[in-house]
Amino acid sequence: MPAIKQSVCFNPFNQDDVTPAELIAAAARIGYKSVEMAAEEHWPLIKDSGLDIAIVVGHDSLPDGLNKRENHDRIEDELLANIDLAVANDIPALICFSGNREGKSEEEGLANCVEGLRRVTAAAEERGITLCMELLNSRVNHPDYQCDRTAWGAAMCRAVGSPRVKLLHDIYHMQIMEGDLVRNITDYIDCIGHFHTAGNPGRQDLDDEQEIYYPPIMRAIAATTYQGYVGHEYRPKGNTIASLEHAFEVCDV
Repeated sequence: MPAIKQSVCFNPFNQDDVTPAELIAAAARIGYKSVEMAAEEHWPLIKDSGLDIAIVVGHDSLPDGLNKRENHDRIEDELLANIDLAVANDIPALICFSGNREGKSEEEGLANCVEGLRRVTAAAEERGITLCMELLNSRVNHPDYQCDRTAWGAAMCRAVGSPRVKLLHDIYHMQIMEGDLVRNITDYIDCIGHFHTAGNPGRQDLDDEQEIYYPPIMRAIAATTYQGYVGHEYRPKGNTIASLEHAFEVCDV
C-alpha cells in the first residue's frame, strides 16, 4: 500500500507562533510533500525547500462561480491565465467553485458548470493541469453552495467528460453533508483529484475530540488508484508545528 502524499494548506497554519519560512521548513522536515494554496510570493521558498505546490485557487470566487453563465467569460479568462501560471511553476491542479445556488436548481447549476468548464478543458488537457471543483458543506460554513454532495460533483465531472476535470473532496465538509466517507470516496475515486482534511466539529486538529477517524479513511484512499495529495486544511488549536507533526502521523499509512 503506497504512502499518502500529504500536503499543508498554507493559510490556516500561517500562525503567529511560526514564520512562513519556519512553517515551510517544518513541513519539509516532517515529511510533507507539498505546501499548497500559498500566495505566489512564497512559491520560490516552497520549491527551494524541495516541496511541491499541489494546488492553488484557479478563479474568483467561492460564492460567485461557474453555475452562473454570466460568470463564464470572466472565469474562462482567469482559468486560462492560471493554467499558464501553474505550468510555469509546476503546479498540477487548480481549484474551481460552483458558486451558490441563488435559486438555481440542481440540474441548471450542474449544466452551467459543465458548460463553463468545457470552455477550458482543451487548454487544461493540452497543458496537463487538473481542474478540481471543490466540494463544500452548505449546512455550516458555506450556506447555499451548490457543489455540496459527492454524487452531484461526480455527475458534473462525468458530464464534462475530461480526464482533467475532477473534484476536490474535502473530508470535513462531506462528513457534515453526507457521511459514509469511505464508501463515497471509494465509489467516486475516479472523479477525485485532491483531498482536504479537518476535524469535525470545529474544523481543527485531527485529534480524539472530533468525530472523524482518519486512519481507515487514509487506508481506503491508499488502497485505490489515487496518486494525488491529501492536504490538511484546519486551524491548529495549539502549537502549529506540533499539530502538523500529529496530523502527519495520523495520516501516514
